Amino acid sequence: MALDADTFDALIDGVRRFVTDRLRPLEAQVEADDAVPAPIVAEMREMGLFGLSIAPEYGGLGLNMVEECRVAMETGHTTPAFRSAFGTNVGIGSQGLVMAGTPEQKAEWLPRIASGEIITSFALTEPDVGSDSGSVKTRAVRDGDTYRLTGTKRYITNADKADLFTVMARTGDEPGGRGVSAFLVPRDLPGISVGEPEKKMGQRGARVCDVHFDDVSVPATNRLGAEGEGFRIAMRVLDRGRLHIAAVCVGVAERLIADTVAYAAERRQFGKPIAEHQLVQAMIADSKTEALAARALVLETAATKDAGSDVVLESAAAKLFASEMVGRVADRAVQVHGGAGYIADYGIERLYRDVRLFRIYEGTSQIQQLIIARETMKRGG
Repeated sequence: MALDADTFDALIDGVRRFVTDRLRPLEAQVEADDAVPAPIVAEMREMGLFGLSIAPEYGGLGLNMVEECRVAMETGHTTPAFRSAFGTNVGIGSQGLVMAGTPEQKAEWLPRIASGEIITSFALTEPDVGSDSGSVKTRAVRDGDTYRLTGTKRYITNADKADLFTVMARTGDEPGGRGVSAFLVPRDLPGISVGEPEKKMGQRGARVCDVHFDDVSVPATNRLGAEGEGFRIAMRVLDRGRLHIAAVCVGVAERLIADTVAYAAERRQFGKPIAEHQLVQAMIADSKTEALAARALVLETAATKDAGSDVVLESAAAKLFASEMVGRVADRAVQVHGGAGYIADYGIERLYRDVRLFRIYEGTSQIQQLIIARETMKRGG
């Protein structure tokens, strides 16, 4: 259900002011500390950002997909680490539960996820399993009323502070995704350990870690859906998450374009602002055009999803185009800034590094191409 127009406008205005007044001044600090300050996370909780996609009956805001994408675009106007602080609760860390959870599971977990009392993580990737996500090796062996869970997950966002993991594990001998099931695994169960945060190219402040499961006893009541449905649940979660990430890419591109235009208007070469030089104008024009195209694709796909239609193809296309687009926009932003774009003072080089990850996680660009081609052939064109 969509919010009424006035309420949603107030939410967007509040998020925009929060990004401008509170988050952007802290970008350099987050980069230096590799952490989002705790008072900022508390403010995010108060604003309801952890529950954007969770139904009001569980304490969330219950935004539809168009509304969620518009909020994601606003949060894209600052360093992606801020959005990541609540992003797993909104997306991949909660949506398996939203889509496939029992009433009892939802009642137990969703109110605390929506409030930000607990942090969630989505544990699919493994040391030897990335794009071929149906080949997970982590195993869950039925033992009476429990499953014994053993394996290692890699590059798990927010794992260092997660209280609840959605874990994909193999429960059967069927090949590929047919043998994979999904489980809700609380962090405090014996046998779970989390590795040190990885040192990354960008997006400092958004931490990823390995998670190890050593014969962890998981109640059978914590399984999401039936045995063998985990891969299908994971793909549905990722379809939705890709659209959200595409919206964030649009927001970051808009930020980069605004910074580029402001710099080009002030920086003078050959006796005039560089914004008056046609080759600089061409880079600005290309960036703006691509950002507008990505925004239109994201919002149209979100509206189609809200109408109840299948958007597997369109979500993959939005993620592919938007993530590749923001990489080109960031590259042009560095070029227009020249030497200033390569040093840390202007923050352009930081965003240049940050956006590179968008082309990899929640499905690489090449995986999106395979999905788009497969779905296009299914539809006959």
